[in-house]
Amino acid sequence: MISVSMDGPAVNWKFMDLLQLEHGEQFGGIQLQVVGSCGIHTLHNSFKGGFEVWHVEKVLRSLHYLFNNAPARREDFTSATLSTTFPLSFCGHRWLENVPAAERAIEIWPSIEKFVDQVSTKKVKNPGNASFDTLSDARKDPLICAKLHFFVFIARAFQPFLEKYQKDAPMIPFLWKDLEDLIRSLLKRFIKRDALPTSPYKLVRLDVTDQKLWLGTKDVDIGMGAAAVIKGLSGAKGRVSELGVLQFKKECQGALSKICKKALDKCPLKYATVHNMMCLDPRKMYSSPDECLEKLKRLIEKFVLDKQLTGGISSGDVISQQFEKALSNEAKSLEFANFQPSVSRVDTFLSQNLSSYTDLWNFCKKLLLLSHGQAEVERGFSVNKEVETCNMSEETVVIQRLICDQVKVCGGVTQVPLSKELISHCASARSRYRAHLEEEKKKRETEENSKKRKYVEEDLKELKQKKKSIREICTSLEKDADRMAEQAENSGGSKMATLITESNSLRRRAKDKHKELIELDAEIENKIVELTKLS
Repeated sequence: MISVSMDGPAVNWKFMDLLQLEHGEQFGGIQLQVVGSCGIHTLHNSFKGGFEVWHVEKVLRSLHYLFNNAPARREDFTSATLSTTFPLSFCGHRWLENVPAAERAIEIWPSIEKFVDQVSTKKVKNPGNASFDTLSDARKDPLICAKLHFFVFIARAFQPFLEKYQKDAPMIPFLWKDLEDLIRSLLKRFIKRDALPTSPYKLVRLDVTDQKLWLGTKDVDIGMGAAAVIKGLSGAKGRVSELGVLQFKKECQGALSKICKKALDKCPLKYATVHNMMCLDPRKMYSSPDECLEKLKRLIEKFVLDKQLTGGISSGDVISQQFEKALSNEAKSLEFANFQPSVSRVDTFLSQNLSSYTDLWNFCKKLLLLSHGQAEVERGFSVNKEVETCNMSEETVVIQRLICDQVKVCGGVTQVPLSKELISHCASARSRYRAHLEEEKKKRETEENSKKRKYVEEDLKELKQKKKSIREICTSLEKDADRMAEQAENSGGSKMATLITESNSLRRRAKDKHKELIELDAEIENKIVELTKLS
């Protein structure tokens, strides 16, 4: 089984396309089931894109950085404003989890304004950093509080979805409906009601950037908090003109449009598999059995088309017949109607009710393995970071994670059952630890011997190669000496003397090389003995 989790960048999709191609070539055209990228990441990135124009992130970060680890500045702030409440940390890659940070910013903004004013009149020391400059610029924006209120208003709309889907339980059967409800709630804030399509498929294709579909600027829902701020700022003696208010609402429409466009472009609503997975929602099985049966048949057709269903169409017929029977019998129970995803796991629930239908349940297990996101994967990185310490080996990290996961399954440290097996295991931990140390020591010794043997073998190989080269040189020198001696016999006078001299010189060099060969033979013999000892 293979599962690919991703948060949506183009490189992930390129990898997915290549994987599909490779998988199809290697396994006879079998294709992987695609349900889109992580829905949680998609919503985070959509939300972030909508608020980039106001630089909300920069303001919230600056609020935290200005007073973080700065006791003298905190003291100045408290002295100037008589406030002991300070900003909260803003996490840039978890936008929708920053509602508390934004709410705190709204709460203390009057004090921030007072602090900035005190600095400008030189009653308080100027921090002289980029964070203060950012807040000083924000102080000049009369609508900054309205923007923060709108930020919180939209973030709260996402909050229930995020809380529901930050879990490792199978949630795909509920994803389509929850995403559709969320996006519809956002669209209603700035799109005309009669322009909203009733069909989910048409909703995905809706062009939210078409301003002809937008509500009038005055009718945009910006939330009660932002509306109250604007009401206080506008009017005859207000700091913001009516034109400024309309411009702010126009920007709110633009932000909502960006959020919805990005969400609709990349969210799992585009995938038919996600839509058809609604058939495994117990509440849907109770209320709309015919619709569920139709959706399951579409899933079967998809699996058959992608060659993912063993037995093909005939197996699909068996599965659909068993599902129809289950809808007529088990799904009529009130347990299905009262099912709550936040309380019970859908896989456990369906296992208890559908396990008697073998083919159906095996198919359902495949469907429920499809992931709704990678929150659990990334949460694992955080757990690893918490359990890591210096000089921790890979095995220790694995064991620590196993312990953490088991404690989590049990419901907490105090809920872990203290069985006899566990107590016995703990009692013998020290002896097993000593045995482990001995084993590790032997392993290290074996590795060291292996390394030494490798070095000796390399040296031996090098010596043999050197011996071969010297032997070839000796043979060549002796041949040249013999050739010159023969030439000297056929010559006379000074030439004969020269040839004999050169021949003798070559023989002396050959003799020296023979001595080197004897020394090399001794070295080779020593290496062979050393290698034998290491065996």
